Amino acid sequence: MILNVTYLHNLYTFTMALVKNLIVVLVWLVLTYINCTLAATFFRHQIFYEDPRYILFIHMVINDGIQLTVTVTLFILSYIFYKINVSLCCFFILVAVFTTRNTPVSLAGMAIERYIAICKPLRYSQICTVRRTYAVIGLIWFICVAPDITDLFVSLATEPLSFFQYNSVFCLRENVFKDPILAQKRKAFDIIYFSCVFLTLVFTYLKILFAARALSTAEPSAQKARNTILLHGVQLAMCLLSYISPSVEIVLHIIFPGRSIEIRFANYLIVYILPRFLSPIIYGARDKKFKKYLMMDLLRCSCKYKGKPVVPLNKDRM
Repeated sequence: MILNVTYLHNLYTFTMALVKNLIVVLVWLVLTYINCTLAATFFRHQIFYEDPRYILFIHMVINDGIQLTVTVTLFILSYIFYKINVSLCCFFILVAVFTTRNTPVSLAGMAIERYIAICKPLRYSQICTVRRTYAVIGLIWFICVAPDITDLFVSLATEPLSFFQYNSVFCLRENVFKDPILAQKRKAFDIIYFSCVFLTLVFTYLKILFAARALSTAEPSAQKARNTILLHGVQLAMCLLSYISPSVEIVLHIIFPGRSIEIRFANYLIVYILPRFLSPIIYGARDKKFKKYLMMDLLRCSCKYKGKPVVPLNKDRM
């Protein structure tokens, strides 16, 4: 009888683990297909190469794709191997941290671009050049990488080399970068980053709101820009979940004891998976210009698949 109960429990555990991994992989496949489709449309049409807005957008898409792939890989590895080599874990953790921190900073850059487009339209072409856009993207990565790469240097200085070569751990940030000072530093930088991004979004939203009231002719574009920044605000709020989720998990463990695995899985879906759907919605579905070329490319692929000749709709590909 005891053996039967143990067998059923193990079977149930295996089934639940398999279902969770299938859900995560299927969601990853859907999002990867969407992101690859958006990226293909961007790179297929040169008209997007010269627009800072779409350059920042595709940067966000690629960043989200990397972040999602790394976190899904870690999720699956945690079920297959449970523990992995510390060096490999360091690589995955740092890439996940860099791309996760990149998201809110990129949102601030995209909000500023919308502010310049609406509030300073005559100077937009001078301020927002392609070269400066790529320089801003480089600055974003430097801002996101610099504070967290120090975690690796501190760990290399305080831990023996054998810890990275031979040890295996359950791949969590606190299991690799264990110095208590690093945890305090992370909290301080999180507060600074999100405060700056929040103030940037509020500032740009209010400026666009006042500009729309002063110039009624700019109302439609200003309204759309305000809605875009509001959606960026929703993205920022969802990004904040990754920083308050440990505290929320502790409370949920108290309310629902013995449900730690289910709580962690729900937290993973809500914090790391769902926010990645917003960027395709904001630009892939709402933006008329990008949506036009996206639909044209999808139609072209559909016609090729069916063996029908494709009639070019325009000659924008230069």
